[in-house]
Amino acid sequence: MISVDAISVEFSGQALFSDVSFSINENDKIALMGKNGAGKSTMMKIIAGVQTATRGHVRCPEDVVIAYLPQHLLTDDNCTVFEETAKAFGHIFEMRTEIDALNKELETRTDYESEAYMKIIERVSELGEIFYSIEEVNYDAEVEKALIGLGFKRTDFTRATSEFSGGWRMRIELAKILLQKPDLILLDEPTNHIDIESVIWLEDFLTNKAKAVIVISHDKAFIDNITNRTIEVTMGKIYDYKANYSHYLQLRAERMSHQIKAFKEQQKFIADNTAFIERFKGTFSKTNQVSSRERMLEKLEIIEVDEVDNSALKLKFPPAPRSGDYPVEASNLCKRYEEHVVFKDANLSIARGQKVSFVGRNGEGKSTMIKAIMGEIDFEGKCGLGHNAKVGYFAQNQASLLDPDLTVFQTVDEVAKGDIRTQIKNILGGFMFSGETIDKKVNMLSGGEKTRLAMVKLLLEPVNVLILDEPTNHLDLKSKEVLKNALLAFDGTLILVSHDRDFLQGLAEKVFEFKDQRVIEHFETIDAFLERNRIASIKEIDLKS
Repeated sequence: MISVDAISVEFSGQALFSDVSFSINENDKIALMGKNGAGKSTMMKIIAGVQTATRGHVRCPEDVVIAYLPQHLLTDDNCTVFEETAKAFGHIFEMRTEIDALNKELETRTDYESEAYMKIIERVSELGEIFYSIEEVNYDAEVEKALIGLGFKRTDFTRATSEFSGGWRMRIELAKILLQKPDLILLDEPTNHIDIESVIWLEDFLTNKAKAVIVISHDKAFIDNITNRTIEVTMGKIYDYKANYSHYLQLRAERMSHQIKAFKEQQKFIADNTAFIERFKGTFSKTNQVSSRERMLEKLEIIEVDEVDNSALKLKFPPAPRSGDYPVEASNLCKRYEEHVVFKDANLSIARGQKVSFVGRNGEGKSTMIKAIMGEIDFEGKCGLGHNAKVGYFAQNQASLLDPDLTVFQTVDEVAKGDIRTQIKNILGGFMFSGETIDKKVNMLSGGEKTRLAMVKLLLEPVNVLILDEPTNHLDLKSKEVLKNALLAFDGTLILVSHDRDFLQGLAEKVFEFKDQRVIEHFETIDAFLERNRIASIKEIDLKS
């Protein structure tokens, strides 16, 4: 369907990737993987047609529709959510308007034999053939279905897009893409700003209704569930696997094992022959053999081992000081903003050492509950921290609280105590800070880098209650693994808000669900809750279909 032919991208003489070729077939669901900076987003932009390769090109039939959702975007602020989403069908409405206008013109013209008249006839015929071949659709119903599936309420449809955060605007763009029914959907980190129910809806859509898809994501569960092919971008080239992410990891490990073995064997071969050459270089009887081996080594194609992160960084939180039996409690808690009730009559009790998860759609009150626990907002009822509760709090705006004048290294060194100080560079490396980056000042960092740095800082502070609100949004798979392992070993109390199912699994033994102004306590693991609600959500969406 679409072919990527020998594309190369260079910046300042440095090659990001060279002579990369692959084809995208109908119904391919491709995960584009690789470490940060490998060129995944650049490759996606080239396929989308928004960036040009230094060399090579993308071949695509004229009638193929490609839809691209970048990481960062803004929708039009001059219309409602429904109006903006309905723009997905704008080309159809424009076609109908043009057909009507041309037919009216034909009614008034009398120059039936003229070239201009014949051109109008041809244009009407051409447009009519396309327009009437389109399946008759209730466009309003399709817009409604997509918006509800992505977490909007019907009361949101008439609200201006300017009232919504960047994450919700991204959902509007996603709804427009899904409604266009493109031949290829390109998604760059689509799950960063949507809740679990919406991710499940998106998975179902991409698996069962979308055609070809290419996705970049750090959400392992999401890419495992939707993809059947993985393209890895590494060291300027690609490896193409007909496998989902988990299977790809196994195949990649096998490839690396064979590659390392071949590399070692070749290095031994080179060393043996070099030793022979050095030993017999001046020996007349060995001249031909020496020359032959020298020529052979000159022509030898050196095996390269693809870069791989062999660091087995295991980071542990400092031992948690002992807290009271119930470090977090709330009773008859109510929070409202004027007429809007976030939740009411909420009760929660979290015991020392318990790990719990707050789940629910965006806007249902998870972050509001955390702010109440931390005493950052007013509320009705009782809520707060228990005896000797020492809190480590990661809010979604945590990055803004860092000292902008300190370097990355100084920020971490300030809180590191004891032997851990000797590992600061390794710890920073585990969160993608290395080389010159560790000497950069905080005010020079991107938003994602600041978020990662705030997470590293939190990991080193001795606390007995950890409250993490969406901690993984800017972490890659390796960094998430480091954080998750540290949380599993943490001996204090954990409250976790996250939409990343793979990260959540195995972490929480109790779930508080925020839904319809209520806080519902579930005495089950997050794994059991997500499995049960995946089925419930799909059934619920099917009923609305």
